[in-house]
Amino acid sequence: MSKDPKKKLGERIRSLRKEAGLSQEELADAAGLHRTYIGAIERGERNISLINIVQLARALRVKTADLLEGVS
Repeated sequence: MSKDPKKKLGERIRSLRKEAGLSQEELADAAGLHRTYIGAIERGERNISLINIVQLARALRVKTADLLEGVS
């Protein structure tokens, strides 16, 4: 059975955030989201909307498709 896509996306976001040298708070500020929400996303606890996915991709300076790589 495959891993939960929410967890895969959270791991991908955490990885890209760390590569960018950003804290959760810095990423949250850049994306216009709350720090605790970023933590919940990274732990795979939130099923985030398309709008927030796009905001996170922009904040991480990656294409939305690259953010979703390996999630499905």
